[in-house]
Amino acid sequence: MNKKLTILDIARLSGVGKSTVSRVLTNDPKVKPETRAKVEQVIADSGYVPSKSAQLMRGGSQRVVGVIISRLDSPSENKAVGSMLQALYQAGYDVVIMESQFDPDKTRDHLNVLRRRNVDGVIVFGFSDLDLTQFEQWQNRVVVIAMDTQQVSSINYDNHGVITHALDYLRQQEVDHIAYIGVDPSDRTTGKLRLDAYLNWCQSQGVTPHYQTGDLHHESAYHLVEKVLNISTQAIVCASDTLALGVIKRLQELGREDVIVTGVGGNELLSFLFPNVFSIDPGYAQAGEKAAKLLISQINGEESLVHLTQTPLIL
Repeated sequence: MNKKLTILDIARLSGVGKSTVSRVLTNDPKVKPETRAKVEQVIADSGYVPSKSAQLMRGGSQRVVGVIISRLDSPSENKAVGSMLQALYQAGYDVVIMESQFDPDKTRDHLNVLRRRNVDGVIVFGFSDLDLTQFEQWQNRVVVIAMDTQQVSSINYDNHGVITHALDYLRQQEVDHIAYIGVDPSDRTTGKLRLDAYLNWCQSQGVTPHYQTGDLHHESAYHLVEKVLNISTQAIVCASDTLALGVIKRLQELGREDVIVTGVGGNELLSFLFPNVFSIDPGYAQAGEKAAKLLISQINGEESLVHLTQTPLIL
């Protein structure tokens, strides 16, 4: 765009009113999260920079942090973002939320926009193809979450532990015949690490593995059920709650509601609606809060390079 954008332009592009954009800029807690994300995405994409004098008159903060999530509709990332925002807001920071869609080029573009806006720091949700070299210019003002890396500060989930927890819990319930449905191993975390945990556990227990992998989508899991299911199957461990939903639907259609299903994500509604289901919570909310506090301490010069692994919880 050639002309300098105004708040009215941002409102028009976002499909909301001028007052809503103003409330987003001043961090009004009454704005719905999905509306805030939409407006902030337009602001980030357009390069709009609100007048500092106007911000001060409205009481807006001069301290801003960028958060780049993988998907706006991800329940797990939303859990982490929720606790993250609470910690950042309490510390007096405003937040710009952007979506990478697992695209390294889009992530790079977002980081460039945030750098031009002179944000104080950035939290990025990692994914397999993320280019970590682009964080070098951020020095100690970046935290990567959901990814194990030694190049910048990071908070990772125990991908091996979440599956092992589920398998050990099932064995305690005297369940022996356990199948697994996961994500393609090209995804190093949810895919490979969680599948490896299942295979290692089967080897340690002296049992034959029965598994299939596909996309991180409930329809993919739905179509994989019959490839792992047999008459002796007592349980199916899923790499995520999303996959568990697809598995549950197909088992119901096949009249195999005797099969226990486990997921990863800590979705309490899943267990409430389906009593024969339980979920492992990797600690999404705890990781989000830790990421925010770690970034703040780095911005304040109190921390340098830190690497943490969040402990999973059984729900």
